[in-house]
Amino acid sequence: MPLFPLPNVVLFPRAVLPLHIFEERYKAMTADALEGDRQIAMALLRPGWEKDYYGKPAIEPVVCVGTILSCEKLPDGKYNFLLQGHTRARIVREHGKRPYRVAQLQPLPITDVLEIDLTNQRLRLVELFTADVFAETALAPQFRQLLNGPTKTADIADLLAFSYFEDVALKQSLLADGDVLHRVERTIAHLESLRPWVRSVRPATRNAGRPPSSN
Repeated sequence: MPLFPLPNVVLFPRAVLPLHIFEERYKAMTADALEGDRQIAMALLRPGWEKDYYGKPAIEPVVCVGTILSCEKLPDGKYNFLLQGHTRARIVREHGKRPYRVAQLQPLPITDVLEIDLTNQRLRLVELFTADVFAETALAPQFRQLLNGPTKTADIADLLAFSYFEDVALKQSLLADGDVLHRVERTIAHLESLRPWVRSVRPATRNAGRPPSSN
């Protein structure tokens, strides 16, 4: 699987990430992915990556595999594409002699949780986005729609973390958390801790990232 390491980006399952590709090695990665299964794994660079950016700086061991939904190749050979995450995975080992990094991955073990076991957590999210400060944020209508539909609570929690959280270390920690109930609880707790910040931002200017995908 091709690895695309970036310093401040954590992709989550179901979330859609717009990417602009301009480095030669990643242009080659994109071309190969488009000729194959359109899969790329987003990885987070660890602190200190600046010293070896053009080599193999250290990355977090848990990544998110995504599918290229749409792609535009520009006249100068650069690319713009949308990558939708779908699977948490752990790096087993890196290998290959391509200009970009390639790794063998295995899916991250995930605990089995029934949707009924997350009833209280979903009700808390409904409250946050209907009668609390998050109801006035830019993405609130999309999240209310998701919460009123069949989308699983764990998936909605992933989209919330992707869209609202700015702490990259926290996002990576949530990506690597295979305990679904624990992960959802952590996500809600951090959302609730953001209430004072959300209140300080005018609704007209609040923009919490890219709208989530419900596909």
